[in-house]
Amino acid sequence: MNNKIISKRFGKLTDPASVSEYRAMGGYTAIQQAILTEKEHILEEIDKAMLLGRGGASYPMGRKWHHLYENPRFPKYIVCNADEGEPGTFKDKALLSLDPHSVIEGMLIAGYLFSADEGFIYIRGEYRTIQETFQRALDDAEQNGYLGQDILGVKGFNYTITIVSGAGAYVCGENSAMLNSIEGLTGRPRVKPPHLADIGLHKQPTLVNNVESFANVPVVLNMGGEAYRALGTEKDGGTRLICLSGHIKNRGMFEIPLGMPLDEIIYGEEYGGGMASGKPLGFIHFGGQSGPIGFPEQLEGLIYSYEEMRARSLAIGSGALVVMDDSVSVVEYLESVMGFFIHESCGKCTPCRLGTTRLHELLGSFVKGRAGQEDLSRLENMLTHITNLSSCGLGQSVATSVRCAIRHRRNEFAALIGN
Repeated sequence: MNNKIISKRFGKLTDPASVSEYRAMGGYTAIQQAILTEKEHILEEIDKAMLLGRGGASYPMGRKWHHLYENPRFPKYIVCNADEGEPGTFKDKALLSLDPHSVIEGMLIAGYLFSADEGFIYIRGEYRTIQETFQRALDDAEQNGYLGQDILGVKGFNYTITIVSGAGAYVCGENSAMLNSIEGLTGRPRVKPPHLADIGLHKQPTLVNNVESFANVPVVLNMGGEAYRALGTEKDGGTRLICLSGHIKNRGMFEIPLGMPLDEIIYGEEYGGGMASGKPLGFIHFGGQSGPIGFPEQLEGLIYSYEEMRARSLAIGSGALVVMDDSVSVVEYLESVMGFFIHESCGKCTPCRLGTTRLHELLGSFVKGRAGQEDLSRLENMLTHITNLSSCGLGQSVATSVRCAIRHRRNEFAALIGN
């Protein structure tokens, strides 16, 4: 079965930045449809598609788009979050470098729908070459009448997209921190509410979606919301780009229909191909470092869909699956994860700034066999405090993976307690 609808042009474009090549493979047909239909119809198709945000939070795009559409204030801004800093995640990199016009078209449709004059794409600072490719695509789109003034002959349809380069800060993947960075402020998260659809960029109503989310919009309009939804499950429409890494045989990015059995993803020859080492599966870290860890007993018969994952206290998140075989100590792995969070904490609030350091130290004491009998309870208390007291999603999620490990592998922590 050919599931490729988002990645169908990958590797088939001689020059991914070329408008003519993109059009030759069906590109820019969705925006042509959009300008010939009622704007409410675009929203209806997004609703029917059951398209959930592909950045990590999995918020229904239809609901987010309706919120902004109903806001009477102008100007409105369109922002694409391309600050792909989540370890184990590299799907947006593929879209930006191999099919940039699909992202541009999605942002263009949003610009038309919301009567926005300006769009911004915040691209991860490490993606320097990709930024150059995307800028060439923007330039070619403008030369061909898809950006600029009176786009496609529609009087008053004026829209530009500007690239903003990140500086390698993981926390700027959080939408409000990203908007602060675009404004030239320190990239630290804002207090919420208000919602960004009400008070966003320059304190104006703002739509923020992920790269893959925008790339899905032309697909939905071209094939229809119902047909798109049918590719996935009743509650989760379409396909997903997933990233397999770690001890898996076939590491890389794959497009799968939502609702596929996890066993097929991990062991199917078309996808993961099983463990590269030949050893049994130890655990899978889902959705990036801030996501949950799943152990074999949780994964039996699991369907890879948003609702099924939630039902087992797991999450799809960014689409990353970091696969570890049973030779890996989950406690040592978590010590490494916490080292990442120490480095990436913005330092705004004490619970995250110091809490991540204390967690790293405490996990290190288990790894070194220096933990005492009281340290497991101490660890659990620290996880609760950091989660409840941190001011943004980064601090609130650092405990997720550790909690999963304690819940399902408490004996591994206990075995490392010294005398």
